[in-house]
Amino acid sequence: MKPFVTALTVSATLLLAQGCASSIKSQETSVSTTSSHSGHSMSGMEMPGLSETAIAKLTAPPSITPNTPVPLVIEIKDQSGKAFANFDTFQTKLMHLIVVSDNLQFFSHIHPEYKTNGRFEVEYNFPLVGKYTLFSDYKPSGQKEQVSVLKTQVSGNSLITPKIDLNLTKTFADTKVNLTFSEPTIRAGKEVTLIFNLQQTSNNQPITDLQPYLGEQGHLVILKQSSSLTRADYIHAHAMKDTPAGKVQFMTTFPQPGKYKLWGQFNRHGKIVTADFWVNVI
Repeated sequence: MKPFVTALTVSATLLLAQGCASSIKSQETSVSTTSSHSGHSMSGMEMPGLSETAIAKLTAPPSITPNTPVPLVIEIKDQSGKAFANFDTFQTKLMHLIVVSDNLQFFSHIHPEYKTNGRFEVEYNFPLVGKYTLFSDYKPSGQKEQVSVLKTQVSGNSLITPKIDLNLTKTFADTKVNLTFSEPTIRAGKEVTLIFNLQQTSNNQPITDLQPYLGEQGHLVILKQSSSLTRADYIHAHAMKDTPAGKVQFMTTFPQPGKYKLWGQFNRHGKIVTADFWVNVI
């Protein structure tokens, strides 16, 4: 099972529309992308023959303050401006929206509600000041999985410089997580298996009560540290099947050298454990 490297052509514009009653902020991103379900990375490399193309537009308030719920609208249209009417379910949802602060301090995985006529809506609370990137993952009916990258910003001055912690063993509530790899060194362009070893903190025994999350043993998003996040920095991997108790494994390829942050998500008793780690790729 090998990751599929995605190719795309991007054209992004930021539009600000003002009305006498209210103001909205919109951003459009043109996408040409395909992917597989074994795990994929957005490499930015050119690949001819891609026909799936969508335009995603994010509409959000022009001014967002921390810890204040705001409405977000994402509209999906084709290149001619016609809205996609139907979307295929994958990983039990019609859309997966990954929200991250550009400094990679904050991560959230949410699922906007589909209304009609290509329109998805969600109310969201941004917790921190700063710039945010939203990776919208969806499948227009009959097409490949596609990812649109959208941007917004929370007003204020951020004074936080996140620490890069390369520790590969962490505790999250009652779950201890140790991250290991199939290779002693992670190298760009080389396939690697990431192994999340999950233990009960009280006795260090492998966890046996994992439940499916989005139809799989776990979910993994990886982002490369970058001054401005793009599709080339995004990796979405799917859990391998038939793994031992207490282990959830993902196979992927890191396209470039650099520092990457990983967020593995697992379901214990209906509560989602999000385990975050930094790794260095050479």
